[in-house]
Amino acid sequence: MAAVGTPNAVRAQAKWVHTSARKARLVAEHIRGRSVPEARTVLAFTQRHAAREIEKVLRSAVANAEANHGLLGDDLYVWRAVIDEGPTLKRWRARARGRVARIKKRTCHITLELAPSPAGIERARTTLAAAAVAPVEEKPKRAPRKPKAEAEAPAKTEEKPKRARTPRRKKTEEASN
Repeated sequence: MAAVGTPNAVRAQAKWVHTSARKARLVAEHIRGRSVPEARTVLAFTQRHAAREIEKVLRSAVANAEANHGLLGDDLYVWRAVIDEGPTLKRWRARARGRVARIKKRTCHITLELAPSPAGIERARTTLAAAAVAPVEEKPKRAPRKPKAEAEAPAKTEEKPKRARTPRRKKTEEASN
């Protein structure tokens, strides 16, 4: 999906991630504006739970860019990293004297947008230009049909005799002891 201001922005999103948005935003600040290899390194050495979830979204965004847009993952940088609040699951826990304590299990939605760096755009253009020059052979969708004369002739096949089944041996009392 292209966003305003970036012609080739690639997006990936994870919804209902079981961590609070506030905790995930702390991790997202570290990778915003960095190149993909650098962001992966930062996330690999960050010890927060949200870093694992953001790393999954980053891998998904890079895969989208490579598969759908023909971009190289190493030529991209994190253009936007947005962490929105998701729905809060409300649970309770029994306390003393018949009281109840509320437990709020917060969720968040993680959205990452990657954009190609200027050097990456130039490399992609040269790659696309080289691909446009080289002719690509297309595979036929299916095998060509046979002429009707061959199709109507019955095929001669030799029938093989069926293999006789050998009866199973019954276990005797002596063998089982």
